[in-house]
Amino acid sequence: MWKTTQKSTLPQQLRLTDPGVREQMEALPADRVLIGHGTDGQPVCIDLDNESPHVLVYSASGGGTSTALRTLTAQLLHNGGHALVLDSKRISQPWARALPTVTYRRDIADIHDALVGLHAELKRRIYHADKHGDTEDLPRLTVVFESAGHTLRQLTRHWDKVRQHGETKMSPAVDAYEELLFAGREIRIHFLVGAQSFSAALGREQFSTVLLGRVTTRTWSQAAPQIATVPKGSTHPGRFHTVQRSTAHPTQVLLMSETEAAAWAAATKNEAG
Repeated sequence: MWKTTQKSTLPQQLRLTDPGVREQMEALPADRVLIGHGTDGQPVCIDLDNESPHVLVYSASGGGTSTALRTLTAQLLHNGGHALVLDSKRISQPWARALPTVTYRRDIADIHDALVGLHAELKRRIYHADKHGDTEDLPRLTVVFESAGHTLRQLTRHWDKVRQHGETKMSPAVDAYEELLFAGREIRIHFLVGAQSFSAALGREQFSTVLLGRVTTRTWSQAAPQIATVPKGSTHPGRFHTVQRSTAHPTQVLLMSETEAAAWAAATKNEAG
């Protein structure tokens, strides 16, 4: 029987300065990131290497999608990874622009080229894995995809305008996105995807972890069809449900300010330790 966790009390807010939060994050292995705390006060985490290589975050405009993506990205950078930020809104993750381990792309043509280039990197990593047996020596790469549904539609329109006679009708960037989602956790390329509403183009089946914030009942039923009873939504800042497998965990997402996120990302775990 599909279920949701029993309703209890969530913290009103969860900050980096709260007792024990920094220690919790430092204690996690490099393939795990803290989303926030659940109703039992315990951490709610993502296991990138064993369960969920990609994460999908839904919330209405102003509902905390970019904040949740910021919290997750800062931790992965702190753990020694690199990030590619695709931000057609141009203003979603400004804290990351100056970081040496981040590549930031805002124009649709540049986002197109970045995804096509990422597809080439995927092939290189697959070749590396075939030759050496694993990819553990390759840096973990996080792709932060803001307003993904809208951007995928823009990428399709962009390709319709620029493609030459004889070239494929499907956008190579959209094709690359789909193939990258299928690549698997062993390639060490992870997508953190933000959207305001459900779109089949996002590839819901490839996301083992879905965060649902202030969304409609329809988005809930489409994004997490395995949850029979849609939990009541909340307008409380940072309040999400973390859907993993057949359970929806009420979660107070860790809130990192832009300054905190930049500082946490810049101080890698080895340096901080």
